[in-house]
Amino acid sequence: MNDTIVAIATAHGVGSICIVRLSGENALGLAFKLTKLQTLKPRFATLAKIYSNDEFIDEGIVIYFKSPASFTGEDVVEFQTHGGFAVANLILSELIRLGARLAKPGEFSKRAFLNGKMDLSKAESIQNLINARSESAAKIIARAMKGDLGKFVDEIRDELVKTLAFVETSIDYADDDLPLNLMTEIKNMLATNHEKLDRIVGMSRSRKGLIEGFKVAIIGKPNVGKSSILNALLNYERAIISDEAGTTRDRIEESINIGTHLVRIIDTAGIRKDAGRIEQIGITHSLKAIEEADIILAVFDSSNIADEQDFEIINLLKDLQKKIFYILNKCDLELKFNSLDLAHVLKISAKNGASEIIKALEIYLDSQDVNEILLNSTRQIECCKNASFAIKRALNLLNESELELFAYEINSAIFNISSITRPFERAEILDQMFSNFCLGK
Repeated sequence: MNDTIVAIATAHGVGSICIVRLSGENALGLAFKLTKLQTLKPRFATLAKIYSNDEFIDEGIVIYFKSPASFTGEDVVEFQTHGGFAVANLILSELIRLGARLAKPGEFSKRAFLNGKMDLSKAESIQNLINARSESAAKIIARAMKGDLGKFVDEIRDELVKTLAFVETSIDYADDDLPLNLMTEIKNMLATNHEKLDRIVGMSRSRKGLIEGFKVAIIGKPNVGKSSILNALLNYERAIISDEAGTTRDRIEESINIGTHLVRIIDTAGIRKDAGRIEQIGITHSLKAIEEADIILAVFDSSNIADEQDFEIINLLKDLQKKIFYILNKCDLELKFNSLDLAHVLKISAKNGASEIIKALEIYLDSQDVNEILLNSTRQIECCKNASFAIKRALNLLNESELELFAYEINSAIFNISSITRPFERAEILDQMFSNFCLGK
């Protein structure tokens, strides 16, 4: 990491301001060459003329962040110039000509991690915050960036490392006295952390839509008005509407904002037994959409008596661990559908809009907002899940007094939980051994 890297730090395109970021041991010297200045006061904005091959190209703000008080932990200089393609690229080309190297994707954040300016969870959160699709996602990710997730991980990690130190000491120094009731304390600690990890994994999975955007699948038999509801939700004619059964043969997806939440609406083919070969492919996609969705809008035709196909759809949904809204459509017509024995049925007419559905969805989505810590990526969820499994296996081995295998599983748990923030180092165990047992006294 001795070389100096440079990149344009703002989105590509025309804008009022463009930031070119420079990081490395030669950053300040290159800034002097580009601006012909003799000094730059750290963390102060300096208005400066910028040159390329001694030719004036722009006037902008230059800010110098002296190591280690910078994003990367290295000397960093930012050039805030007028936006556009030409000026930024001229500055970039000139800095490369003077000896800087074009940064690789994510290299500034990588240097920040390697220089101890952030842990992996914060680095991951920065990227997730950039891609956040809703206010809820931004708030959840901001908590992780603030360090709440890192604190949660470090508390579990420290307890596991301490436990591993106790156990490895008992294996290697069997004649030394160990604290009374140690095994009981270890079991209680492991059970508590197993519960904590299971809880955060379950909560993060169930509220994944807060970060990635919720998927809402509209399902039902043919001709119940699914496409009409989609069009009403979108407020324009996105799907073809027809009285002919099987008009929708492929899934249609569109995104809308409901309150502060991004929602992906999926209109599916009508589910029925006697479908033709092509229509059956669409039904297969419908079943897949049900599996993928966070929320189901199950639509029924209130102007017709419930039939076998309606009951099959109800049976299909009854065991799903998902939020399901049951909707009686076409309520502007004579009510004949009298067999839907379910609570909280929304009665609507898609011809008159979908305000009732939007209101119900917004209330439900707002109720999913939490002030607790959530894992904000699939990788973090997998790490916590694997750590929880390892702790459970370790508990069973401890009951059987298999201390060597127990230590192996605790090592596995530490490795997985540490992958969220910072790699585990064996020296941490030695620190615990010496601080707690004064070995070699």
